[in-house]
This record gives sequence, C-alpha cells and structure tokens, in this order.
Amino acid sequence: QVQLVESGGGQVQAGGSLRLSCTASGPISSYDMGWFRQAPGKDREFVAVFRRNGARYYEDSVKGRFTVSRDSAKNTVDLQMNSLKPDDTAVYTCAATASYYSGRPRPDQYDAWGQGTQVTVSS
Repeated sequence: QVQLVESGGGQVQAGGSLRLSCTASGPISSYDMGWFRQAPGKDREFVAVFRRNGARYYEDSVKGRFTVSRDSAKNTVDLQMNSLKPDDTAVYTCAATASYYSGRPRPDQYDAWGQGTQVTVSS
C-alpha cells in the first residue's frame, strides 16, 4: 500500500495562497489521488481529485480557486489554493485509491491516507 506524506500547510490571511504537496512512496499513475479536508466539528469532505486517467474534479466551493496537479515522475500531487477564505480552514489530507469509482469521491472509497496538514485562514 502506498504511503503518503503532506507538506505545505500553514496560516495565511484571507485572499492569500498556499500550496500543499502530497508525496507518495511509490508510483501513483495507477491511483486516483484525492484531497479531503476536515474542519473542527465537521465531517471530512471532498475537495479535489486527480484521477488516474488525468481527469480532475473539484468540490463546488473551491472551483476556480483551487487547482490539483500531478507529477508522476516525482510521485507527487499538489493542491494550489488561491483566494483563500476563512471557511477553508481545516486539516487537509491527501488520499489514494486503486479501486475504480465514479461520481463524487467519498472518504470511504480511499484506503491510503496521509497524516494531514493544517491550513488556517484568518479574516
């Protein structure tokens, strides 16, 4: 099972940007690579996914602000976050699944998870 490690979290003011990186222990070309987040007192929710076929999908509230990208040579998946809002404050975690799913990604579909990285956006 692939191991995942995130980096790049931190604190930023509203309107600022952060770039998160997820580094895998092995090749990721055969995985769907997702980003999820969990705010205090809330359920973990989908943010973005880079599917193995190259398709990318986003949660509605981050469309136009977040961009997910993949570098297969480096085994990394990045999440560029622009125009950040206080509502984006959460622990962000990358995840991988080798199974095939369609539709909106759900956390229970993913079987490899990183440790998470905190993103805090102040107003």
